[in-house]
Amino acid sequence: MKAFLLAAGVGSRLGELTRNTPKCLLSIGGRPLLDYWLESFNHAGVTDVLVNLHHQADQVESFLKSRTSGPNVETYYEPELLGSAGTLQKVWDFVSAEENFFIAYADNFARVDLRRLLAFHREKQNPVLTLVAYPTAEPQRCGIVELDADQCVISFEEKPAQPKSNLANSGIHVASRELHDYLPATVPADLGFHVLPRLVGRMFGYATDEYIQDIGSPEAYARVQELFTAKAI
Repeated sequence: MKAFLLAAGVGSRLGELTRNTPKCLLSIGGRPLLDYWLESFNHAGVTDVLVNLHHQADQVESFLKSRTSGPNVETYYEPELLGSAGTLQKVWDFVSAEENFFIAYADNFARVDLRRLLAFHREKQNPVLTLVAYPTAEPQRCGIVELDADQCVISFEEKPAQPKSNLANSGIHVASRELHDYLPATVPADLGFHVLPRLVGRMFGYATDEYIQDIGSPEAYARVQELFTAKAI
């Protein structure tokens, strides 16, 4: 199985933390976020991962070359950011022969069992996409989903002013080949704004209380570090 790991973001909201360090290499417990993701994919049986790069790409390349185990990793450098959906469009050949594949954002710290996510996706007869949803106290800052009794997504809105639920898209997905039909032909393009709203009724939400934290601010980063040090996550 294969996976896309989206790691090209600049991380501007993190200020000095990412001025000279790519966001995906921020350390938790002495290991970069990127390393945790590759470990999670490895545990889920992923053999090949494509990582997109932009900010401080040479540092990410150096880290990837230093690895001695885990899945094979290819990189795709973006001189100008394509957006999450734009990246998938440009490198679609990587998964064109796959029945299912993972898509995740490398700037999240997550303790999610991807094997259970994949099993859920297959139990739902391989919909276009299944996203991992988790309860958030800040729904105005997230992509918010509504689920019906069968966990089908019946509404999706990115950063809504009036949220319809408190279930947020975690940025962790498993998709089927049909996703290609919904990717915009022009770039830049974003999954949250340009693709997921079109999949309402055609995608499912895997709701979980497993630990998920977007490392989007210095405060969020510090919170994860504190919990990790306290062995609370």
